[in-house]
Amino acid sequence: MMMVPNRVLGILLIANMLMATRISFTCSIHPLLKRAPRSLLSRKQFPKSYPCPLWSSSFSFCLHTLHKSTSRAPSLSHYCSALSAPSMAAATVVDEAIEANPLMRDFDFPPFDVVEAKHVRPGIRALLKNLEGDLVELERTVEPSWPKLVEPLEKIVDQLTVVWGIVNHLKSVKDSPELRSAIEEVQPDKVKFQLRLGQSKPIYNAFKAIQESPDWPSLSDARKRIVESQIKEAILNGVSLDDDKRDQFNKNQQELERISQKFEENVLDATKKFEKLIMDKKEIEGLPATALGLAAQTAVSKGHENATAENGPWIITLDAPSFMSVMQHARNRSLREEVYRAYVTRASSGDLDNAAIIDQILKLRLEKAKLLDYNNYAEVSMATKMATVEKAEELLEKLRSASWNAAVQDMDDVKNFSKNQGALEADDLNHWDINFWSERLRESKFDINEEELRPFFSLPKVMGGLFDLAKKLFGIDIEPADGLAPVWNKDVRFYCVNDSSGSPIAYFYFDPYSRPSEKRGGAWMDEVVGRSRVLSRDGASARLPIAHMVCNQSPPVGNKPSLMTFREVETVFHEFGHALQHMLTKQDEGLVSGIRGIEWDAVELPSQFMENWCYHRDTLMSIAKHYETGESLPEEVYLKLLAARTFRAGSLSLRQIRFASVDLELHSRYVPGGLETIYDVDRRVSERTQVIPPLPEDRFLCGFSHIFAGGYAAGYYSYKWAEVLSADAFSAFEDAGLDDSKAVVGTGHKFRETILALGGGKPPLEVFVEFRGRQPSPEPLLRHNGLLQVPASA
Repeated sequence: MMMVPNRVLGILLIANMLMATRISFTCSIHPLLKRAPRSLLSRKQFPKSYPCPLWSSSFSFCLHTLHKSTSRAPSLSHYCSALSAPSMAAATVVDEAIEANPLMRDFDFPPFDVVEAKHVRPGIRALLKNLEGDLVELERTVEPSWPKLVEPLEKIVDQLTVVWGIVNHLKSVKDSPELRSAIEEVQPDKVKFQLRLGQSKPIYNAFKAIQESPDWPSLSDARKRIVESQIKEAILNGVSLDDDKRDQFNKNQQELERISQKFEENVLDATKKFEKLIMDKKEIEGLPATALGLAAQTAVSKGHENATAENGPWIITLDAPSFMSVMQHARNRSLREEVYRAYVTRASSGDLDNAAIIDQILKLRLEKAKLLDYNNYAEVSMATKMATVEKAEELLEKLRSASWNAAVQDMDDVKNFSKNQGALEADDLNHWDINFWSERLRESKFDINEEELRPFFSLPKVMGGLFDLAKKLFGIDIEPADGLAPVWNKDVRFYCVNDSSGSPIAYFYFDPYSRPSEKRGGAWMDEVVGRSRVLSRDGASARLPIAHMVCNQSPPVGNKPSLMTFREVETVFHEFGHALQHMLTKQDEGLVSGIRGIEWDAVELPSQFMENWCYHRDTLMSIAKHYETGESLPEEVYLKLLAARTFRAGSLSLRQIRFASVDLELHSRYVPGGLETIYDVDRRVSERTQVIPPLPEDRFLCGFSHIFAGGYAAGYYSYKWAEVLSADAFSAFEDAGLDDSKAVVGTGHKFRETILALGGGKPPLEVFVEFRGRQPSPEPLLRHNGLLQVPASA
């Protein structure tokens, strides 16, 4: 998933880029020379710094005075020069506090290691005051030209994106009540500024003037895309609304951001809240050694100092590695049921209940759509995507009908297998039984045990093989650069990406392990900073991009490295695909470089494309080495993995289609506060997308952060839309010959020069056609999933 991104950031519009998203931005660097810290408050230096100011409450008089200024704000020293001696002394203390703030300095890489909650308030407020002055100056001097409009605008957008991206990232990976409180306090100020920016009529009129000028035909594709998207964005931001409606629109946006953040916090807190302490090993019979080790390690962290994998006690949580281990391997059916019910009812009761928040989010989004003269929020969402509501629903139905019979057969297979195994529940399989018996069936059918495969997928080997693949396909070298940049946790790795000549072209962080007490679940990629000519350090070469990749896989236990499931391997490849599109861009226009400016329903293309390589023989064999013996994965096991690729493909496809369909339904037809509840909508959608209907008490919507706290509102279909594109893109390598090394390298080069290099500078359909030579087709996806020949039925 992109953030993108808890670290992944909005992509298409300035408003989105300023919001917390799932694919973020920070500071980049070429050359990487350490310099003495410089205050970010110096307006002369400010455009060259890539800050994340954050504050301490002694900010007092000077900032308060600046807050009242309606013209371009002079420097702090201008105000302070007229103060009395005691006031000057106080101002000096303020200046020193600002200088001491780690995010108020110029830096090459963000000071993730020392940023604390106490820095948030002063830094954000100081930055916003500077940016307000920059915006006033831009509006005063704006002309319909690149140097007088787009370049200063990019600097404003980038500075706030970087700042908020860092703070929001830390909240995702190092959550604390203090950090939440600080962000919550300054968030309204941030939203107010981004609305002010997005609704600037001088900027909007200047972009329209560029579009209507005689020079328009001679602009590059990238510059035309920027102009067109800024005009569309301004309209979607309410620039054309009259005063009363604009005030309503702005209040709506403030509340949406506040309650979306609350939604995500409730999910995290509800996930952390569930802990199942187990003392008797019989209760967790079937759990593999890795899961027992993780459960004992969790117990140690909760105060059970003598806990061991062998003798316990053990603590089960709702964090993904723990939850999935129970669902797939615990023989104790009552334990599976308890954990499953806890998972699908997260954040649906008591102080953490998200139900009312969901209705309020949907109500505000519908009001926003009506203010902008759209029928519903899905239409607003589609205004900046490849698809329309109708086209998205058409694709989902095509895939649903192709998946249905296969999913019914999947369920019959599981029922018959469990019955043959003498399972007491065989005639009444429920949701907490499906994964358990499916795993047993898969082990029987393909003689593959995921847990027994873990020793062949150690994190160091997986990353080494992934980097070798990137070198072969895209001509890049990735080398460890630990120590070059500060990190937020000791387990975070830092890497440098070099081109074929050995010159740095990008950097990225990798945070691989689950930390339930402070880190939200899932996996994402975010920008730290994007490539940009305007934000060049030396005035010559473009600023280099930086990314971070975040996963939640099982951490090392004892002396063993992190041993991964095959699905965790696929997840790392997926997030790396996002990072590649961010890092290998050759687009120098910062507003459309990397993942910026790419329509949301195309942004999953490179990530899902990379997953295909997990099944490529040479690639898989390069990463599948036993962590103790170095033994390669046996050939017959690889063939079984390949055969198992389509196992339960129909069921897994329907699961995604359920999520995508309920998302579109809630944002296009649902009436908040009407006769039908959100759960009624989910049950109605599930009748066509789930072979076994959800439990009456299923409240998965209360944990559906993608659409209620992320960037996927009326956009979850994007996973399936982009899956069509990614499968077709990979089929280009199949057509060229996966065993033909020269052909693979040539096709990889073409993929890099189009899909990865062009960023948002061209419409994604044009970029795809440039790579593939034709329009996309769903046939490769259905073929890869083994669904091509399945007859469609309701």
